[in-house]
Amino acid sequence: MLPNSFASYADGLHGENEIAEADVHVITSGGLRIPAHSNVLAAASTVLDSILEGRSSERTIRILGVPCDAVSVFIRFLYSFKCTEEQMERHGIHLLALSHVYLVPCLKHRCTKALAEQLITENVVDMLQLARLCDAPHLYLKCMKFLRSNFRKVEETEGWKFLQRHDPLFELEIFQFMDEAELRKKRRRRHMREQNLYLQLSEGMDCLEHICTEGCTSVGPYDKEYSCQKKLPCSKFDTCRGLQLLIRHFSTCKKRAKGSCSQCKRMWQLLRLHASICDQPDDCRVPLCREFKQKVEKRGDDELWRSLVRKVVSARAISSLSLPKRKREEEEPRSNLRHNLVRRFRLKTQF
Repeated sequence: MLPNSFASYADGLHGENEIAEADVHVITSGGLRIPAHSNVLAAASTVLDSILEGRSSERTIRILGVPCDAVSVFIRFLYSFKCTEEQMERHGIHLLALSHVYLVPCLKHRCTKALAEQLITENVVDMLQLARLCDAPHLYLKCMKFLRSNFRKVEETEGWKFLQRHDPLFELEIFQFMDEAELRKKRRRRHMREQNLYLQLSEGMDCLEHICTEGCTSVGPYDKEYSCQKKLPCSKFDTCRGLQLLIRHFSTCKKRAKGSCSQCKRMWQLLRLHASICDQPDDCRVPLCREFKQKVEKRGDDELWRSLVRKVVSARAISSLSLPKRKREEEEPRSNLRHNLVRRFRLKTQF
């Protein structure tokens, strides 16, 4: 790029008929003198503005340690705020350093974004060190994630071996990040498993109400005759089928009274959970709903059980919101009931 191109480009800032003369020169490591305009440089960079104010007599700015072409691209960006993909690919590293030193945030943002897309096994360690020195958190995080995902290949590169020899503290920082990322991943998996469990319990509560109110393929309301010959499987038949088997076992188990049957204990817990979230005990068709509520009113529930109830109630609300629009409209009465249930339960737990 020719130095005079900056002066000719700046002509457009003052009109076609008026030519603005360069009043400052940028000197590079190779001795190249790039003519520029102090008002443009000062407006684009507060650092350059401070340098120009301190050098009223000497109108030169030295930008050393960076290739001449990179400095030329940098100065041109201060005029036009434009940079081609080819220029970014060739000089992105040096432009990031210049944008950091001279406080040009728009260029720094573009450099970090472009360099993050250029990450490969051979350059990720260098990019990571650059992001650390230039305070580029977006690029730093991208490099860390790339390094963690490709660590077996990265540790074979010369960049990683050089880092091990000369900067063991930074190596420790990388390992700590990788350990914390693995812990976060495990916590996220555990959270997802817990959420799936609460959603299954929420679905189980829906199926329990459905079986005890309408009946399903093999089990129906306990207080009236029920014919299952024409009953088709419901939309949640997988859960309903398991719950029906559990109900049938519960009704005939001889160990239930002694409390030694694990399946019956599970059924007791489901009935108790239903009673904890049911908002209509007088009209509820689920067995023992009122009895459980009366027992809770006398003795109360422990904090662990109340926490479980809150999470199941939340899961029910979330599952109803995740339904398709048509399905949600069909279940709108039940959704309104759940909304009231959540509100009343929260008010109840506050006192």
